[in-house]
Amino acid sequence: MDMQLKDTVAVVTGASRGIGLAIADAFAREGAHVVAGSRSITPELEALREAHGVTAVAVDLSTADGPDALVRHAVERHGRVNVLVNNLGAATPRPSFLDIDDAEWLRIFDLTLFSAVRASRAALPHLLAADGSSIVNISSVNARLPFPMVVDYSAAKAGLASLTKSLSEEFAPRGVRVNAIAPGPVRTPFWTAPGGFADATAAQAGTSAQEAVDVVVPRTMAISTGRVTEAREVADLAVFLASPLAGNITGAEFTIDGGQVKTL
Repeated sequence: MDMQLKDTVAVVTGASRGIGLAIADAFAREGAHVVAGSRSITPELEALREAHGVTAVAVDLSTADGPDALVRHAVERHGRVNVLVNNLGAATPRPSFLDIDDAEWLRIFDLTLFSAVRASRAALPHLLAADGSSIVNISSVNARLPFPMVVDYSAAKAGLASLTKSLSEEFAPRGVRVNAIAPGPVRTPFWTAPGGFADATAAQAGTSAQEAVDVVVPRTMAISTGRVTEAREVADLAVFLASPLAGNITGAEFTIDGGQVKTL
């Protein structure tokens, strides 16, 4: 299906791997001009640059100036911004709330919430000048599901969900749609990298990290489909929400969790 995104300019944060990389790839395959921001240019992101002409920008998006620099790079290169995808986020599993000090709370909020605030503030003047523009925020089911191991990340994602609603209320009447996607567990380095959630889960269950992701997590988290989400599935939803095919969808949050959340 043609998502009618050819020659649009899409800025994607946290694009070096996982969901952000899949989103950058999906937009590029739709013919969009993708400007992908990350702290480092990974081999996977470099491959996207070579295959699809993605513009990879090395920038620290957790700083006050990083998101503005990324948006400015997109405007200088392409003259406009049509889509902003706020994907950057970080979580570190810990035994208890009591193990998280102020510095760590601030680090997680800078990465997960304030990067989206700053990128949106930088991009909105350009999005308002474009026709049919949109913001897609990558939130998490943890915004609403208590998970003490990542209480700071969950609180930051709850803020992002609220930000989505507030931005939509102000800017949808002016032509900028704002929506959010709330994934459950996704097969990305967030889970599978050494020291990630898969290792922590495997240690508790006495199994391998692979078995933890494929079997233990779906079972213990009551995922109805029996599997975790793939990054490309989140990316496909992001592309749809940014496209004209979703032209009257705004202020909405779409859960993609295989049925993990059971409430209405």
